Amino acid sequence: MDDVRNSVSGCTAALRPRNDPGQYDDLAEHWWNPRGYFAMLHWLAQARGALIPPAAAPGELLVDLGCGAGLLAPHVAARGYRHVGVDLTASALAQAAAHGVDAVRADVTAVPLADRCADVVVAGEILEHVADLPTALTQACRLLRPGGLLVIDTLAATALARFVAVRLAERVPGGPPPGIHDPALFVDRSVLLRECARHGVPLRLRGIRPSLVDLTRWLTGRTDSVRMVPVPTTAVLFQGIGRRTGPAAGG
Repeated sequence: MDDVRNSVSGCTAALRPRNDPGQYDDLAEHWWNPRGYFAMLHWLAQARGALIPPAAAPGELLVDLGCGAGLLAPHVAARGYRHVGVDLTASALAQAAAHGVDAVRADVTAVPLADRCADVVVAGEILEHVADLPTALTQACRLLRPGGLLVIDTLAATALARFVAVRLAERVPGGPPPGIHDPALFVDRSVLLRECARHGVPLRLRGIRPSLVDLTRWLTGRTDSVRMVPVPTTAVLFQGIGRRTGPAAGG
């Protein structure tokens, strides 16, 4: 796998600028491979799914912003939601639809869904890819019904995150393909907390990382799954969760 990783990702990095959405088309066949280029996205989808409670009633709606190929779908289906996924990449959306996701091709800064339509909004590994973070957060919050749940995971705008997620992780199996992230877009946690609170969604943050035991087993081919475990710092990879407490300001 390492030889394939080096040749394909090296070609991708050479041909496209960082954070170019076309990379997802280049690597489209890897989405559902638990040992491929998007392996860590599988691990994060499982961790994200663990924060989503079972639907309280049939037909409750979960909106998955930046859904990719629908890796969250098995976790959403197990909890009883209708799953709507929003993404810009048509090749990924086709795979999401094949896994039961109602696919909507759109930018997460301009989501063509009604205000307060969702019981849960998920924004997993997408906020660090958008140039206009406040607008993306406005969209996420406006979709939530009062009492609705927002679940995110993303990368922090810190020197440590830039080192770990770009210089280190892009060079190891299981890490992101080279060039998939632009560290200039990593998320300022103070902006994230302020904007969500302004729209009536106070967030709690916690840091996470792959289990070192599971990662060792994954690297040696003894498992296809790696648990994400909590860490005391949010300075690299972190989750956020919060409920909408009132009407959105300026939504």
